[in-house]
Amino acid sequence: MKRVSKRLKTLGEKLERGAIYSLENATQKVVELKSAKFDETVELAVWLNVDPRHADQMIRGAVVLPHGTGKKVRVAVFAKGDKAKEAQEAGADIVGENDLADEVQKGNTNFDIVIATPDMMGVVGKIGRILGPKGLMPNPKTGTVTVDVKTAVKNAKSGQINFKVDKKGNIHAGIGKASFASDKLKENAETLLKALNRMKPASAKGKYVKKAVMSLTMSPSILLDVNELTEIRG
Repeated sequence: MKRVSKRLKTLGEKLERGAIYSLENATQKVVELKSAKFDETVELAVWLNVDPRHADQMIRGAVVLPHGTGKKVRVAVFAKGDKAKEAQEAGADIVGENDLADEVQKGNTNFDIVIATPDMMGVVGKIGRILGPKGLMPNPKTGTVTVDVKTAVKNAKSGQINFKVDKKGNIHAGIGKASFASDKLKENAETLLKALNRMKPASAKGKYVKKAVMSLTMSPSILLDVNELTEIRG
């Protein structure tokens, strides 16, 4: 039998057993579960009724959270010429071409998001086996393969999160920090949920959101009202 720590047991007592929370109540409750010595991430996990084996049900995208993620993001950009200059002026931390690819080959991946112009994807493709498993491979669906480097960098710096359904239909995303006010967490969560609801495939039958929970890095999960979540649109 798995042993529950005293800390988790204490936190669990702050939640009503078997209760289903509205998004507003959940964001208020989650900040009460702070227990770590660091600023924990608020995580939203959504189980969607999709089968990602079908291309039209592969839910993947990006969204800019209105209040950011609370995390300082390092951005690497593969670009050359005027686009490289544009990336630097927009605040990219690392900008390069083959030289940047060489650094990645050496194991230097000290960045959180990778952006590339379309003409650089040949270079990026050579290091795909390194970037892919780390979730760093640029993709047009997340706005990280683009000629509008300026906007891409600014979005990444201001709180863009990328999401992709896993093979079981789950989406996991950090929507802020435990230090955030609950209303800001609610707005961030709504922004992500609106994006997910817009992406509902026509071929997906039945209830789209099967289950959803909110939690901190080191806390029990709060069960959310899926009926409410599927109505969040915009």
